[in-house]
Amino acid sequence: MSSQDTLAALQQVLVSRKTASADASYVASLYQNGLDHILKKVGEEASEVIIAAKGDDQQALINEMADLWFHSLVLLINEDLSLEQVTQELERRFGLSGLAEKASRSQ
Repeated sequence: MSSQDTLAALQQVLVSRKTASADASYVASLYQNGLDHILKKVGEEASEVIIAAKGDDQQALINEMADLWFHSLVLLINEDLSLEQVTQELERRFGLSGLAEKASRSQ
């Protein structure tokens, strides 16, 4: 399975969990606990990525990055957004100077 296929399959599972019982699904419990709880998880995972990156264990960094991506996808789905929308934004930026792209956002 390609990386894109894996992310697309994960997105489908996360969407399906929006209507699942919180007793039966960790993701459903995240949705049920609301945006603030999801944001707390994203922040927690981002902090763990930073700590892992400062260490010497590449597998720990991979694991924490996977957790961050997972919880970031939960956040997107919670907000009725999709991977495709993020990918389209990245495609829009492709080939632009990072400095020019950043300057365009501040206008």
